[in-house]
Amino acid sequence: MSHITDPASGAGEQSKGAHARSGRGDKGEHAKKATGRSGKGLHRRSFLGGMAGVGLGAVGAAGATFSLLTGGNSNKASAADATGTLAIPDLLEATTSGTTTTYTLTAKTGTSEVLSGVTSTTAGYNGAYLGPTMKWTKGDTVLMNFTNTLGAETTVHFHGAHIPPKMDGGPQNAFADGVTWSPTFEVLDEAKTLWYHPHALGTTAQQVVHGLAGMIIVEDDSDVSAALPSEYGVDDIPIILQCLAVDSAGDIKYDAAGYRGSTVTFPVLVNGTNVDSTTLGFTATKKRTRFRVLNASPSDIMTVQRGDGGTLTQIATDQGYLTEPTEVTTIRLVAGARAEFVLDLDAAVTLQAVVTTGWIRGGSGTYDFLTVTPDATDTPADLPSTLNTITRYDTSGFTARTITLGQNGGTMLINGSAGTTMAGMAMISTTLDSEEIWTIKNSTQLEHSFHLHDVPYQVMEINGEAPTGVDLGWRDTFEVVGGGSIKIAMKFTDFTDDTYMYMLHCHLLQHEDEGMMAALMVTDS
Repeated sequence: MSHITDPASGAGEQSKGAHARSGRGDKGEHAKKATGRSGKGLHRRSFLGGMAGVGLGAVGAAGATFSLLTGGNSNKASAADATGTLAIPDLLEATTSGTTTTYTLTAKTGTSEVLSGVTSTTAGYNGAYLGPTMKWTKGDTVLMNFTNTLGAETTVHFHGAHIPPKMDGGPQNAFADGVTWSPTFEVLDEAKTLWYHPHALGTTAQQVVHGLAGMIIVEDDSDVSAALPSEYGVDDIPIILQCLAVDSAGDIKYDAAGYRGSTVTFPVLVNGTNVDSTTLGFTATKKRTRFRVLNASPSDIMTVQRGDGGTLTQIATDQGYLTEPTEVTTIRLVAGARAEFVLDLDAAVTLQAVVTTGWIRGGSGTYDFLTVTPDATDTPADLPSTLNTITRYDTSGFTARTITLGQNGGTMLINGSAGTTMAGMAMISTTLDSEEIWTIKNSTQLEHSFHLHDVPYQVMEINGEAPTGVDLGWRDTFEVVGGGSIKIAMKFTDFTDDTYMYMLHCHLLQHEDEGMMAALMVTDS
């Protein structure tokens, strides 16, 4: 195989042209008017529209019920910080024995205030809502002990991690209430931001929206990583963005019937804190601060920008560093996607989240979610001019496939099959070290967020156009607009299995639960 080297710098703003070809004007069911939010603060510019979610007939619940708050786990966490200060998820302490680092987490139920003053039944890892941040180091062997006390089956998927399929946390790894699942593997990933969340058949949306999600930071010993901010909670800050559907009684919704409820609103949360009428604060004690942003929403799109219209210095996409620090004015994140950026501050800057509906109904509006105020006297060194070497694939010899995202009423399909059971979903078989280029064709007029387990991919084409800027970075989750297509290229390395499979699916979690998921088997030959 031959390669060509492309600097993939994309100096200037993130590519907009390819994304603009969304065809969002006619969405069938989206033509219905969405109700706005109530009780919003004056800092929010309210708007409706941008409906990019599902079309006709997209109804149906998300499968088996999830037993929430049956009385055993009554931990309570307030999702509203009375001080207005950004809440930083705990950094999970690990134990080390020999060459193995062990992390212990319990999935449990609890209560939180997702809406101010209203108690919601929620779930979390080691707490009532969300989970602690894990730090992995490239080259380490990690052991996870996940105990399930949810009252229902669950899995834990390590989103974006390059690990064996038996340890991936897909539907085949489901484990029952009262059981501890203990996957172990070597960390092969370089520095990047990943996350963990459930991935059982039919219940992923239900479990994630109730709070089962957390961030993973992968560290390495590269010179670039050493030159970037890395002190967790001081100059290396996690930002977990969510837009949920919650009714006036505090019940968090996850399916189409729930989203259509007459009293449902769509609050925006930042690290578990509702920011509908609150701008959180963070005091930066270092002049340069690094932010890791995750869109953990089930379906809505989050675009991060500065309130003053200035630029953000983006340094990474889902799967690691860009080739060089890149100035952008917006960072658009579909459900499941991540990005990293840094700010060098002389004065306070307010960060905004622009929310765009991704499903039948959802969030909309612009939120001033965080004001970063500098209180620092240090003088940081210049950022490295080169962060990564990304060798762009020459795909002329790659195996070509077409993956079609489809729909049959309320059932979502991949290559004509509904992935609501392991036996019913489409199967893609490949072999170790195979090189492939896939055309992901969206035959619906719905928004999709395409996620591939196991290996990072390069985006080669977006709606017929070559990618530019940060779209040249490594990805595992990418937007496929209604009626559009993308081409992605990847190489399957390291892991094979004759029993356990990886998944490829839409990361709009309701679409996943409704069948838009297929299996990928990587074998030796």
